[in-house]
Amino acid sequence: MIKYLQIFILLAISSSCKEKEVVKEEIKKQPNILFIAIDDLRPELGAYGSDIAISPNIDALASDGLLFNNAYCQEAICSPSRASVMTGARPETLRVIENYSYFRDLNPDIKTLPQHLRANGYETVYTGKIFHPGYTDEALSWSRKADPSRIDAKPARTPGGFKLVKNQELYKNNSAEMAKKYGKESLKSGLGRGPAYEFVDLPDNEYEDGYNTDLAIATLKDMVKEGDKPFFLGLGFLKPHLDWVAPKKYWDLYDEKDIKLAKETTGPKDGAEMGLHASFELRARANIPNAGEISDAQALELKHAYLACVSYIDAQIGRMITALDEAGIRDNTIIVLWSDHGWHLGDMGIWGKATNYEIATRVPLIVWSPDMAKEHRGKKTNALVELVDMYPTLCDLTGVSIPATVEGQSFAPLLKNPDLAWKKAAFSQFPTPALREWAANPLSQGMRETYFGPLIEKVEKRIIKQQGDKWDRDLFENRLMGYSMRTQEYRFIVWKDYTQKDSEPVFIELYNHKTDPSETINIAKENPELVAELMLQFNQGWQGNLSTLSN
Repeated sequence: MIKYLQIFILLAISSSCKEKEVVKEEIKKQPNILFIAIDDLRPELGAYGSDIAISPNIDALASDGLLFNNAYCQEAICSPSRASVMTGARPETLRVIENYSYFRDLNPDIKTLPQHLRANGYETVYTGKIFHPGYTDEALSWSRKADPSRIDAKPARTPGGFKLVKNQELYKNNSAEMAKKYGKESLKSGLGRGPAYEFVDLPDNEYEDGYNTDLAIATLKDMVKEGDKPFFLGLGFLKPHLDWVAPKKYWDLYDEKDIKLAKETTGPKDGAEMGLHASFELRARANIPNAGEISDAQALELKHAYLACVSYIDAQIGRMITALDEAGIRDNTIIVLWSDHGWHLGDMGIWGKATNYEIATRVPLIVWSPDMAKEHRGKKTNALVELVDMYPTLCDLTGVSIPATVEGQSFAPLLKNPDLAWKKAAFSQFPTPALREWAANPLSQGMRETYFGPLIEKVEKRIIKQQGDKWDRDLFENRLMGYSMRTQEYRFIVWKDYTQKDSEPVFIELYNHKTDPSETINIAKENPELVAELMLQFNQGWQGNLSTLSN
């Protein structure tokens, strides 16, 4: 009897161990996620057809993954876009439409993507810029911190991030002057800056993005060594956000005679006068004219600097993916590469993000998954997708439930068939770009009283002339929102009071992307029937424009 009991116990123990091994194996099979976020990157990449951008590592990822030709952010400014991505909710749902509102303060119970994955067994960690700085949700979203002691010391913090003493001094003096006149809060508005760019002969990790890549690689190695959980590793790059600073070798990659400037350098004919700003973000830089045209010679230098930063970031992405390969876990890791919004490089006559047009709202998005069929690798899809869709997509790909608060639609089916008919429209928004600061917050005293004052007055006069008796200062400065709907054929922008959902539109823009992909002519007035048809579609909202297909 004792003998049989011993055998029974041994069998039970063996069975229990096998069950634990099965559970452990199931956890291991759950895919890791490498989540690569890039700041201010428009689709100025080889993979997207640029004949000048040097981006071999991103291009290689696209050649083995799926490139999305028509991916759109929900608002072309950092904090609202990133809050939307990371929570899966849209800017107005979150009540985050400018850079100075913290989504967690306004939505204490919402679950972020890393928070949700963490609750479902994932190790979650980030380096660099994933959320907007200061709003990083440290306690709830992240299960661990990247450990700086694992690599060489972090590069010294220098005034403005500049390496040359003359530029550091310029930054300090300009900042001090603005702070003295308008208080330290004025510096949040971006006033008192140094030069727009600087390239110095230094190693990659002497700049923040190179350092953060080193830190991400060290963190990856630690998690692989521990090996007990799948991970979500966010690697966020600061460039090519202003200021454009990077090692000089990336500047040297380009010859300015090969660089092409924007073809369309004026705003749309009959477009919304409130739809374009005065390039405040760039003009705050010390070496940029306060008013007037940016010369072609300077425009070439600026685009050169932007492209050099793109190549710098591309090199860091190559290092990160190589580390993933060397760790032996590429075959169980999903890679997602995205940008928070685009950037005007002289397009429509402006420099910066913060508009409702194609240049600012269209972003690069590339997904690589180990489960993709060979015949779909390297393909491009023209399906309309939104950054808010990444949250539910990653839930689908990892077998995790999708929270009820998520307002995107998983595009996982497109990884299986890139040619599927998909969403009917993608939605973006931005409040009165001309009469807001580039962070989308209301104009400050400092902005009105510095050299920006005449620029603001000039565009204000144009708005008043165009809008006539519709002009109302409080409405246009504080309550007017441009809502953009992008279909396969059109961009349709409705300007209205966002505090009154049923209010009549103040102005409408319509651009035909089949005949006018650069959005040069607003054809709304000449096409009332089409406007009425698109207004019906617009009023259905994002819910009424989802794909009817599912996994």
